[in-house]
This record gives sequence, structure tokens and C-alpha cells, in this order.
Amino acid sequence: MTSSKDMQPFPYPFFPKVWFTNQFCAKPKWPPQTIDLSNKVVVITGGNTGLGLESARQFLSFRPRHLIITARSVQKGETAMAKLRDQYINTTIEVWLLDMCSYDSIRAFAKRLEMELSRLDIVVLNAGVQKVQFDTVPSTGHEETIQVNYFSTVLLSILLLPILKSKSPADSPGRLSIVNAALSLQAKLPVGDGSPYLKSFDDPERFSPQNQYPSSKALAHLFLYKLVDYVSADDVIVNLVDPGLVKGTEMSRNISGIIAVFVAGFKAVTARALDVGACTYLDASIVKGKESHGSFIMSWQITPFNNILYTPEGKLLVEKVWKETMDELAFADIQEILVFMGSNNASVIL
Repeated sequence: MTSSKDMQPFPYPFFPKVWFTNQFCAKPKWPPQTIDLSNKVVVITGGNTGLGLESARQFLSFRPRHLIITARSVQKGETAMAKLRDQYINTTIEVWLLDMCSYDSIRAFAKRLEMELSRLDIVVLNAGVQKVQFDTVPSTGHEETIQVNYFSTVLLSILLLPILKSKSPADSPGRLSIVNAALSLQAKLPVGDGSPYLKSFDDPERFSPQNQYPSSKALAHLFLYKLVDYVSADDVIVNLVDPGLVKGTEMSRNISGIIAVFVAGFKAVTARALDVGACTYLDASIVKGKESHGSFIMSWQITPFNNILYTPEGKLLVEKVWKETMDELAFADIQEILVFMGSNNASVIL
């Protein structure tokens, strides 16, 4: 099967056609009940509400040995897990602290996984935000949507790679599915000039709630496009997955007033049921195989990236964003991790 990188871009001139097809024409593909997770360890970030919680419930139906969800409040996470613990008594269910606005918290979480787990098979990076007003994260100075959905997600992804590689069985690559969005295809990513590119998203004068969230997800397309140069599907299978517009999530919690009323009405008419959205996570992480490595999964199938990636300008932008990202996260020695991951990958020029 062709990967997203090798596909032709979407031919449709308007995003609404892509969205309509994804939202209303795609048929859910539920995981086969024959799948066996009995010895596997699963991690879901942001697992105490919405899609994270529902996907935890669905993973548990396949009886993994160990499930870890993360939350910014362990107490709220424990409350969410109470009923699931009663229902799935043979699975160890834990709640671990993770704050995606904090690089220190992300590094501590990854270190804990490395130190405390003897095995790790599947990670779903579900945690994300959608801000409608400009806010920065004090510790980094970055706008919060870009911080959480891009910088922090990239950092955690890279820190997880050697853990998944070393703690999954040799005949079963680790799985890392990063939650994305169809709106990433709508994002308008300017090619830019010689000035720092990612810093432009921290400019309050340029902030647009209509474009910031899609851009944060489109940047993940650029990241994955380059990441597969370093990571072999024999070690860790990495993909992006779009759950679609879904009822019952907290993604709209920052919206208020008449806009909130409109969004609630729009979702009531057009959004998928929560269980349908969550099953896309399982499809990406336990049904899809090596063919999905380095790809964007939408409508339960591998689809093209944001159209800019199929242009010469877009490929230059990939390199620019990659360098700036490596510079931003250099404190965590991520370049050394990528060299380690790429040491068995013949396509990497080190």
C-alpha cells in the first residue's frame, strides 16, 4: 500500500469536499474481535475524558495486560478509571501525571516509562488543545496551541521512540499513533522568508483561531514527513490519525458565547458518535500495519498529507521547520536519539 508521502495530493480545490467525504461517506471499520492484546502494554495520553477515555474503554475490551492513561490531574484520572477497574479486573490500570505544557513533565513521564516498565507496545498521543484566544506558555514563550499540539507532542514522540523500540518484542514493532485532524488539510502554511518560521506562530498580531489549530496539526505532517528518514517500521510504526469531528469531547471547552452555541449545534448535526471516533485510534495502532508507517490516516484509510508537502516549496519548508524544531528541543538530546533510531536505517545520511 502506498504511503502518504508517495501519494498524489488531494485533487479537490475546496476543503469542504474532503471534510464532507470524511465525515459523512466514510464507514467505520471496527477492530476484529480476534485481536489479542493479552500481553501488551498500552499508554493513552489525555485519557480521562472524551476520546481518550472512550479509546481506553475500547482497548480494555481486548484485554491488555497493562493500561496507563495520563492526565494533568491524577485525581480526575482516577475518578475516570474507577468504573473501568471494576469491569476489567485482570488488567492493571494506572493513571500517570503528564502536563503537555511542561517540558519537565514530559521528560519526567518518559523517564518513568523507561524506568518502571519492562514492556511497552502501544502509545496513543491523544492530548491536545484548541485555543480561541492567544495565550502563551510562560515557561517556553510559545503560543499554547502550537506548544501542546506541536512542540510538546514532537518532544514526547521522540523520547518515546527508543523506549518503544527496546521494550516491544523483536517480532512486533512498537506502535506510536499521534492524533491529528482533517483540518490539517485546510491549514495555510506560508512558505516564509529567511526569518525564524515557528516563532511566527507566537506573534499575537498574526494569531487566528481559525488557522492556529489547523496549522498546529499541519506542522505534524511536516514532522512525520521527515521523521521516517530516521525511524524504521521494523522498530516503531509511527502514524497520524484523524478521529473526525466527534461529539462528547472537550475540544470546544475554551469557546464561549454565541460561537459556543453555533459549534454545539453544528456538532449535534454533523459530528460522529464518540465510540466511532475512538475506534479510529484502535484502527491506527492495532489494525494497520507497517504500511501505515509515516502516513496520515483519515476515514480509516491512508490519505495524502497537506498539499503543500507535494510542492518544491513545501519540501524546503519541511527542512526549515525540522531544523528549527531540533534547535528548540536540543536541550533533551533529541538529535542523539534520532541518530540512535536511524543507526539501522540505510536511508539515513548521518
